[in-house]
Amino acid sequence: MFEDLQKKIRNISNFPKPGIEFKDITTLLKDGAAFHKVIDILAAEFAKDKIDYVVAIESRGYLLGAPLAYKLGAGLVVARKPGKLPSEVERVEYALEYGTDALEMHKDAIEKGKRVLVIDDLLATGGTVKAACDLVEKLGGKIVATAFLIELLALKGCKLLPSSAKNYSMFKYE
Repeated sequence: MFEDLQKKIRNISNFPKPGIEFKDITTLLKDGAAFHKVIDILAAEFAKDKIDYVVAIESRGYLLGAPLAYKLGAGLVVARKPGKLPSEVERVEYALEYGTDALEMHKDAIEKGKRVLVIDDLLATGGTVKAACDLVEKLGGKIVATAFLIELLALKGCKLLPSSAKNYSMFKYE
């Protein structure tokens, strides 16, 4: 079953730069039955975790986070790049290979003690998801789980995931 879904992910060589093997999920998303199955699998994985909020990371995380929050009966909170949210925000910076970036969330997005699942399409080096988890914790939320459609094992991003949370990746690549 998973193999059939994984075959829907297209590999694009040398994108966005030479030497990168890009995992293109648009080919999976455009297949209605496959997309539906992915969301059902994710929802089943977290159905018993009593999730209050799904935090979706900009931008491809939104594609999975919104339908997953709906299926779980949870609220959706977005983690955005700086300057995109209209109200007062909390901000966390994180290191990139050359420089830094940041994520922001509204300060009133998550109430203290609420149970949170953080989702993104891809786990690579882990910096972005760690920043999102740090934001959730700054706001008083409890990270129950992280989820990814794809994990690139060689980049060891899992080392930055919260050890107290359930960490799930649907497809793993060396």
